[in-house]
Amino acid sequence: MSGAFALKDRLPSSFSGYVPPLPERDNSQIQYTYDEKRRIALEQVDEASFTIFHVKACLVAGIGFFTCSYSIFAIGIAETIIGLVYGVEGAKLEPKSELALKVSTQVGIFFGQLVFGWLADVLGRKRMYGFELMIVILGTLAQACAGEARNGRTISIVVMLTVWRFVMGVGIGADYPLSAVITSEFSPKKVRGRMMTAVFAMQGFGNFAAALVAFIVTQAFENQIKGDEEARQDSIDRCWRLLIGLGAVPGCMALYCRLTIPETPRFTMDVERNVEQAVQDVNTFLTTGKYNIDSDAVIRRGIAPKASWADFKQHFGQWRNLKLLFGMAYAWFALDIPFYTLGLNTPGMLKALGFISKDCPREYKATNAHNILRGVSRGNIILAAGGLIPGYWFTFLFIDSWGRKPIQIMGFIVLTILFISIGIAWDRLHNHILGYGGNVLVLLYCLANFFQNFGPNTTTFIIPGEAFPTRYRATAHGISAASGKFGAIVAQVIFSTLRAQFKEKPRPDDQTCNDPDPFVKYLMYAFSFFTLTGAAATILIDETKGRTLEDISNEDQDQFISGPGPLEIESHDAVDYSGESHPLHRIHSSEP
Repeated sequence: MSGAFALKDRLPSSFSGYVPPLPERDNSQIQYTYDEKRRIALEQVDEASFTIFHVKACLVAGIGFFTCSYSIFAIGIAETIIGLVYGVEGAKLEPKSELALKVSTQVGIFFGQLVFGWLADVLGRKRMYGFELMIVILGTLAQACAGEARNGRTISIVVMLTVWRFVMGVGIGADYPLSAVITSEFSPKKVRGRMMTAVFAMQGFGNFAAALVAFIVTQAFENQIKGDEEARQDSIDRCWRLLIGLGAVPGCMALYCRLTIPETPRFTMDVERNVEQAVQDVNTFLTTGKYNIDSDAVIRRGIAPKASWADFKQHFGQWRNLKLLFGMAYAWFALDIPFYTLGLNTPGMLKALGFISKDCPREYKATNAHNILRGVSRGNIILAAGGLIPGYWFTFLFIDSWGRKPIQIMGFIVLTILFISIGIAWDRLHNHILGYGGNVLVLLYCLANFFQNFGPNTTTFIIPGEAFPTRYRATAHGISAASGKFGAIVAQVIFSTLRAQFKEKPRPDDQTCNDPDPFVKYLMYAFSFFTLTGAAATILIDETKGRTLEDISNEDQDQFISGPGPLEIESHDAVDYSGESHPLHRIHSSEP
């Protein structure tokens, strides 16, 4: 028959998955409208068992996220190494240079989240996925190969790195809405939170891997770093290039899989309005884990709500939708201020926590390079393993039972208490930094890392990927994520300014700097304000646990999509209620 396509042939004889109930119809002829076909296909996705396809989807998204996280946080260690080669008097980069290296990435991420979030809703998730990873790989490799002119004026290493980190940041920013939305739209309802958490947890492993690679390359070049001046400079220069460049390796491994991942059926149905292709895709990837598309097939599009500026204003002009977007955007903003201030300035924080030498700047130079780099990398490993990674996996365990909203509120409140406690106890603990004071500060810092991830850092990524209509889901996620990165940018600028004002003065040779960053305690009080307001903003957000994406979207799903006429099913082909069958065995159209 013209336009016929059989789903029965694609189902294995052993298939016994969830079979949505058929509407009662005349047995002589059963007609399925576009809307009913959409409903059944979505129920297949929502009620599906966890299969190898879902494992692949998590791995493909997760490896790319690992690459992005590695590249973001590696600069916190790399800027220390770069300063020992290109810094003032072979010691440290100037504050404005450090700021440029860190903020350029965040600015790129900000634009990437907004632009690619919108493009993913216009052009499709599949078309953008993989392309953004190419940008990350290009930016990463270009940084590793960057150099400067002999006098450092015509071409500056800091300028070149800043440009390429911005480019890389655009690709990283694109990965946030794309990975979140693709994972959520493919996930079964009952495990959606855990699948999205598993993807986002790769951020912690990327952070850990950056510290581990830094430690390994530092130890590998130990003899050269401790050698004469020329050997030391060359080996230190190789260290930061290896540290940054190796971040492209996992991205290259994931690139092919991202380029070949199928389009999500929700986008195909709700945005492209190609219901027949979406139904075919659902049954194909759920049963075979593969993706096929007939380029010669005739496409007949249904009628469904279309994305437009007028429709966007109409949807988000309703308070119930606007409050969701505002609550998610502000919560992410409030979280990223402390998260990236601490995460991107780890060397300075490690110095304050007593992990590395507290020598004044005059001793912070290349002759002590090995001790400095080993201390920075070792401290990052301990903080990541002791707080960051466990936090993600506690969220993984409880996200689909406790829910997103309780975890986010709990995390914000505990962070508020921890930041206030650190601020109050800072002076007393620092007077005993080499004894119990240092241990207590490290414990509190690890707890803060833990409750950032067993809390708002994970949930602010998950909820926007669930809470909006398909035609605006990636755009809204990009807006929410970009709000967070705006907070990170503001925090970095303020942190750099405060650091310059509180910068320690040189001391006599027989003294050390008692408190490397005396303004940290004031930052903790500021952090507590934002985390408390983040908890308040979370009240505006609806719980998404156990609900379908269509229910969460706040749109009426009755007659959501329609076609020019009914889609007919011959009863002898369609109605088979044995455990081996599916309601869409043989569907064809009588439409002109």
